[in-house]
Amino acid sequence: MKHSALTPPMRKLATMLESRTGQVLTEDRLWRLETSLRPVLRANGFEGLEELVAAIAVDPNGPLARAATDALVNNETSFFRDARVFRKIEQDLLPSLMANPKHNGRPRTLRVWCAGCSTGQEAFSLAMLFANNREAWPDWRLQILATDISGTAVERARSGRVSQMDVQRGLAITDLLRWMVPAGDEWLFDRRLRAMIDFRVDNLLSPAAPLGEYDLILCRNVLLYFPSERKRQIFDLLARHCSADGILLLGAGETILGHTEEFVASSKHRGAYERAQSPAGPSFPRQTVPPGPFPA
Repeated sequence: MKHSALTPPMRKLATMLESRTGQVLTEDRLWRLETSLRPVLRANGFEGLEELVAAIAVDPNGPLARAATDALVNNETSFFRDARVFRKIEQDLLPSLMANPKHNGRPRTLRVWCAGCSTGQEAFSLAMLFANNREAWPDWRLQILATDISGTAVERARSGRVSQMDVQRGLAITDLLRWMVPAGDEWLFDRRLRAMIDFRVDNLLSPAAPLGEYDLILCRNVLLYFPSERKRQIFDLLARHCSADGILLLGAGETILGHTEEFVASSKHRGAYERAQSPAGPSFPRQTVPPGPFPA
């Protein structure tokens, strides 16, 4: 990792980010460093990065270090980000997964993992997509696990609160009126949608939560910030928790090529990936993580 363009405080912060998250602060992202940390500087009365770095050095694992790391993680997200992907999920992937004979028993449940969920817009988009089509899938329930390394982002997602600005980014007025209510200067998601999602803080490089097995995994626009060896490590994790006939979706600028042999391009679903072979070793219980079902 090279940080030749970084000042000493920047270098220390970039090293901290990489050691804690595995993400590399590349040259084209250097401009984000001071901009992202400005709220942390302001909240703690620091004049600049040197003071911040000095304070973190006193307690490397303390709340200030966590706040700085959270600020540096890219939490860019929006509702129904890349609408084409959500149309594919609705019209192609979910019906195909539901047609699998393994789901003939009761309850009929699909499990989805949103890896790198940020402040929750992707997970809530999936919940709305499913809830808006209840008449097509009357006997089904959707369980969503949404994880992110940022405790601040997960806390925000778990609250179900969305700012007016975020509401205007990708959310249709019909979904706003159907699934949200005003909450002061913000909007609050319907409890039925919140009950479908289990938001957890977790690190893809050293996961702590028991993840179980998933029919659909979304890990979109997450791998962009990792070096190749870290990508391989993350793909290994995703493969361990993707069911034998499950589906993996990546971001538009991401690929499996050169990073893993665990996944291959799906033979049935263009732009999606599937397991290269059946998972080896012990199988994972499908009900390890049990978010509440969508009420009838």
